[in-house]
Amino acid sequence: MARKIRVLISRLGLDAHWTGSTVIAKTLSNAGMEVIYGGSMFPEEIARTAQQENVDVVGLSTLSGNHLQLGPEVITELKSLGIKDDVFVLMGGAIPVRDVPVLKESGILEVFGTGTNTGEVVSFIEGRFK
Repeated sequence: MARKIRVLISRLGLDAHWTGSTVIAKTLSNAGMEVIYGGSMFPEEIARTAQQENVDVVGLSTLSGNHLQLGPEVITELKSLGIKDDVFVLMGGAIPVRDVPVLKESGILEVFGTGTNTGEVVSFIEGRFK
């Protein structure tokens, strides 16, 4: 039996908007992935948790406008722990289209805006492990 894909889902910083992150966590779990739900976390804590939990994917959720600061900081923290090449980072939430290239240049693999069909996220993740 193949090992389940392990995913850490976290809201960035003090973001209190939990609906999207819990919906995606449940969706990924229903798709057979092992999901660790971190709630609201800052970049250093996200990276440490990703390392401790040996995750394959970090999913970041934000509606607070902190994506350009905290998203790249997550990448920096993963690099400082030497695990960035072992983990890929996705982001979802209310993110202006103009900010997506900046996030991708920082190391965020993909950005999913509000209203994205959850099946797209599942397919994207599963596609990375085939």
